[in-house]
Amino acid sequence: MAALRHLKQCHFEGIAISHFHTSSCVSAKQHYKMLVLGGGSGGIAMSARMKRMMGAENVAVVEPSEMHYYQPIWTLVGAGAKTVASSGRPTAKVMPSGVKWVKSNVQEINPDKNTVRTDNGTEISYEYLIVALGLQLHYEKIKGLPEGFEHPNIGSNYSVQTVEKTWKALQNFKEGNAVFTFPNTPVKCAGAPQKIMYLSDAYLRKTGKRAKANIIYNTSLPVLFGIKKYADSLWDIVKQRDLQVNLRQNLIEVRADKQEAVFENLDKPGETKVLEYELLHVTPPMGPNLVIKSSPLADEAGWLDVNKDDLQHKKYPNVFGIGDCTNLPTAKTAAAVAAQSAILNRTISKILKNEKPDKKYDGYTSCPLVTSYNTVILAEFDYNGQPLETFPINQAKERRIMYHMKADVMPHLYWHGLLTGLWGGPGPYRKLLHLGMK
Repeated sequence: MAALRHLKQCHFEGIAISHFHTSSCVSAKQHYKMLVLGGGSGGIAMSARMKRMMGAENVAVVEPSEMHYYQPIWTLVGAGAKTVASSGRPTAKVMPSGVKWVKSNVQEINPDKNTVRTDNGTEISYEYLIVALGLQLHYEKIKGLPEGFEHPNIGSNYSVQTVEKTWKALQNFKEGNAVFTFPNTPVKCAGAPQKIMYLSDAYLRKTGKRAKANIIYNTSLPVLFGIKKYADSLWDIVKQRDLQVNLRQNLIEVRADKQEAVFENLDKPGETKVLEYELLHVTPPMGPNLVIKSSPLADEAGWLDVNKDDLQHKKYPNVFGIGDCTNLPTAKTAAAVAAQSAILNRTISKILKNEKPDKKYDGYTSCPLVTSYNTVILAEFDYNGQPLETFPINQAKERRIMYHMKADVMPHLYWHGLLTGLWGGPGPYRKLLHLGMK
């Protein structure tokens, strides 16, 4: 129950969940040239890059968690294709050597004074600040959660505490409704809520249970996927596999003791529908990090207010942002963080020389849409919602090779490329593969 209560205040980015490290003992006051808030994918990647740029002794990372998780693989964990243990490593192992690890939560950011206060009262001053605090999961905004996760047949691939519950529910499925949800908020990895649906369909076919299953995807969105090229392919799959997609349906309550889910019709306010389920996969509502939201760094909605071209804060020139915590108008994914890390590195290097940033982030992001246990549609696109594909083939087609990219190549790139500050996205390779045409 304690773990489920923790879900009410989860803030993950690429994440980092508490373990003592020699650098966690803090004095009353500290100062660093570069302070990084958050030890998720963006925070670790940028701390590695800043170590190379200005020396480890000038860089500190504030992160409370003892474990760092590669969250994109949780889609496969929830479907039994990977283990949860394979998704995590101790934060001490991914923290760049020599960089100061302040093992605390950020409690307050004061950009007017160039200071940050942690939850143990330590004040840290900085010359430059990188904010990489991720977003907040809000299971508690759905009535009946997170306590509903104590019951069987319900899971969520968005939390380390509940991802294995998805797999257990899938294995225990006998007959009835298998229901998958997408909330009425911004989310990270917007493809994940439907990936687990395709994998569940494949599993139920493989185990001879598909004929007794109604597979239902209730999404608050008015579309199946935001980029038409890939949405068209997904609609074909939905029809071929007899999956039921209901648009503009938002999960507002879970009655786990009765195995009922209540949805509101967003096009007809006040109209609700109760669905019985044998399996329920919940994608929680998400929102901005609460520390950022209560600081002068936030935009009106609470997200970190950065320039979409160079990732520098719009009001405070010595503050920068990366990843899920920002208001960058692109999909929140680890692939986006990789591309942003290369741009942000360039931006900071220029600013340190009193020069103007000269590289622009195009909004590149990627979503490997897992459609079975051996196929993926690799969606890649930019700020304008235009496909920005790495390979000179039609990536809207289901392909086995792309599944191996997702399951085997991308985790390796994450741990040994992105987190070490050596992988800045596929941009240079795209140009090579397209003979300089993209």
